[in-house]
Amino acid sequence: MNARPRLLHRFTLLLLALLPLALAAAPAAKTPAGPAPVAGVDYVEIPGGTAFAPVQGRIEVVEAFGYTCGHCANFEPRLSRWAAKLPADVQFTAIAAPFGGFWIPYARAYYAAQALGLADATHAALFRALHVDRSLPLSQPTPQEIAAFYAGHGADPERFIAAMASPQVDAQLERARSFLRGSGVEGTPTLIVNGKYRVTGGRSAEDVLRITEHLIARERAALPRASARAQKARPLSGQ
Repeated sequence: MNARPRLLHRFTLLLLALLPLALAAAPAAKTPAGPAPVAGVDYVEIPGGTAFAPVQGRIEVVEAFGYTCGHCANFEPRLSRWAAKLPADVQFTAIAAPFGGFWIPYARAYYAAQALGLADATHAALFRALHVDRSLPLSQPTPQEIAAFYAGHGADPERFIAAMASPQVDAQLERARSFLRGSGVEGTPTLIVNGKYRVTGGRSAEDVLRITEHLIARERAALPRASARAQKARPLSGQ
């Protein structure tokens, strides 16, 4: 055996050895618990709905939230733990709802924090500042007050204020507004699965997530069929 085949053989053995570890590390899809959700009660189908930020082969779960929303603050810890354990074929995206009025300053803050790489590290902390510590006002905060909070998490205050007022954040607000309007979202927190289903039922956080898991499973079962149809419809090269 010359050097190149021997090297390829060793590389193959290494990949085979690492595969079980990779599979063990990735969360696996599980069968949803509890009864299947009922259309018109637990969820509604969104006519012509599309995902907010689609990724091929992945199922999107969007949460529409608002930092000033007390229900969102109560839901956030449970949702965060759930999202951290989602299988690799599910992508979770949070959208700050820009409904208007007191919703806007903290929605701007969220998208500015995203642009500066601070959103994940400050998400739960901002809920605490508003609803537990009361160190930030729920309505009519100044950009300086918001920037002072983010400065405690490593942001430069002037840069943060500039980011909140930037065209990029304006575009994010409009994109979020358009998606939520098209999805029929009128309140928070609201979960949307793959742009197709808006969760409307659930008397507790656990029940909302149960419904969501069933809808994820429904989309997962549909993925192979959609892929097969796409392959069948794709023209052969040269046609």
